[in-house]
Amino acid sequence: MVSFRFPFSFSQPSLPKPPRATSSSSRFSVSAVAVTLTVGAAAAVAASRNPRHTILDWVFSSHRSSLLPWGSITLADSSSESVAEPKTGFSFPATIGESRRLLGVGLRKKSLLGLKNIDVYAFGIYADCDDVKKLVGEKYASLAASELRGNKAFMDQLMEADIKMTIRLQIVYSKLNIRSVRTAFQESVGNRLKKFGGVDNDELLQSFTSLFKDEYKIPRSSIIDLTQEPGHVLSVAIEGNHVGSVKSKLLCRSILDLYIGEEPFDKNAREDFLDNVASIAVDK
Repeated sequence: MVSFRFPFSFSQPSLPKPPRATSSSSRFSVSAVAVTLTVGAAAAVAASRNPRHTILDWVFSSHRSSLLPWGSITLADSSSESVAEPKTGFSFPATIGESRRLLGVGLRKKSLLGLKNIDVYAFGIYADCDDVKKLVGEKYASLAASELRGNKAFMDQLMEADIKMTIRLQIVYSKLNIRSVRTAFQESVGNRLKKFGGVDNDELLQSFTSLFKDEYKIPRSSIIDLTQEPGHVLSVAIEGNHVGSVKSKLLCRSILDLYIGEEPFDKNAREDFLDNVASIAVDK
């Protein structure tokens, strides 16, 4: 396995409250009918929450370190709308492709010698709303939104279902290089492959990490898309250029688990994702 050393130390964070990150200082909800901002309510939300600063125990750790007042914003019919990750200001389009909608944003951080936290990349979680509704209708139509949010069986099936999803990464740390990205995925995805599929998945892991070749440059604001295509094909694109794909249901689930699983990189992003999935599910 490729070795790449970082002079960083890591620790496990405490569970934060759900984030409220949206464009124009407002939270997004795909079930909203129109943009609604209530200044008084937003101020109350902002006043009741404090920014948090924590450190995670992986090469790239995650954290939503600031909160913004929020209301509702329609994403369904507004392709020009964008949502900003509040700490970095990096924005994500409300939709990508023909049908994938933004359901959560997050931030990964790392700690430099335990003295300084570095923003590594912001990320957006996208899913096809029609695919989500179809999954819910097949088995979970009778459940209320609140029940869907806490239903482990539904979450497990969501991550294994053949749903079009994209995790979009936007590089924040200007000194990041492709080798460190590759090494980080070797660690994090490798652990998930062992978790879900056992120990004999070195070849599958190599087929994924080998897509991040040394010649690719990823300066600040570069975009990396990890997309689950129909048939459980994981497609990787860097700056809009397709660099390769791997067909594997196990790999797709392992990637999604990093962002929406029980131990995600950013717990706040996961909660926003679940809230919006539940909203989609009941909006029949």
